[in-house]
Amino acid sequence: MANLNSEFKTFHDRIALTSAKKESLREGRDAIRDRIRKYFRENLKVKSPKFLGQGSYAMGTTVNPLDGEFDIDDGVYLQHLDENDDTKWPAPETVHTWLVKATDGHTNDKPIDKRTCVRVRYAGQYHMDFPAYANLNGQYKLAEKGKKIWPQSDPVALTAWFKESVRMHGEQLRKAVRYLKAWADFQSGRRGKMPSGLILTVLAAQCFHADERDDVALANLAQSISYVIRPVFYVYNPVDIKEELTVRMTNDQKARFQEAISDLALDAAKTIDTDNREEASKLWRKQLGDRFPIIESAIEIGQKQEDATKLATLYVAKNPSKPWARS
Repeated sequence: MANLNSEFKTFHDRIALTSAKKESLREGRDAIRDRIRKYFRENLKVKSPKFLGQGSYAMGTTVNPLDGEFDIDDGVYLQHLDENDDTKWPAPETVHTWLVKATDGHTNDKPIDKRTCVRVRYAGQYHMDFPAYANLNGQYKLAEKGKKIWPQSDPVALTAWFKESVRMHGEQLRKAVRYLKAWADFQSGRRGKMPSGLILTVLAAQCFHADERDDVALANLAQSISYVIRPVFYVYNPVDIKEELTVRMTNDQKARFQEAISDLALDAAKTIDTDNREEASKLWRKQLGDRFPIIESAIEIGQKQEDATKLATLYVAKNPSKPWARS
């Protein structure tokens, strides 16, 4: 059985955010928060909103994407709307307009007004999504464009659910989610769009089994996910079972993921069964990309050493040392 746990640790270091990067993101996020607070306070003359991080950043599962740009989700919780009566609430489009105006000019790119959020983009680095929420009788509602009635949505509860899963299973679950996201990112370039990070996170948390080795844990996770999404592929919000997270996926996208996760499970099983570390690393690189370390055979290492010796000998022959000049 080829043990590539140390290689997985190297891979994880390459895909996970560094402490410096996290600090930079926090500074960028806090600067936009201050800008939005100021706009509500000075332009709208209402109480400033509060903010709660959500998504992968809040869950601690963000990975460095291959395209160099990743997203941060930061919920904007409006504090000036009636919590007992939504009949006087503004239309979601109006709330989006507030956020667009509040963030316009913060970066070189114009804010993007999307269906469920306003996006502020730091070109080539990352973007921040700002969905807006309001409280109605203790339930959070999302300002979603095109909706007359704000739909119920509670990402904070979802984050709490995931953190509780980590508490039960251990930090290896977070690492497994990062591995799965990095795999999906690489496979998207080969096969086409993979499911969202949220869908992958829910599947991982529901199918995860801890192991002392990360490679075995990921192999088992892929096998479990492959099993639960066949023949029917539906994923529901674990804190709101009425919400189907896969509702916007087409049948072709679902079939693509079913095939991809099955391939991952098969190749991962082969890496666990073989004693050849070199072959195992090639299989993992096939699935995870070249950020995963390659293990060279003794023959390849010997050949490189021989080539290096030949080059050194050739250099000496062409550049002989010169005796000290005599006066």
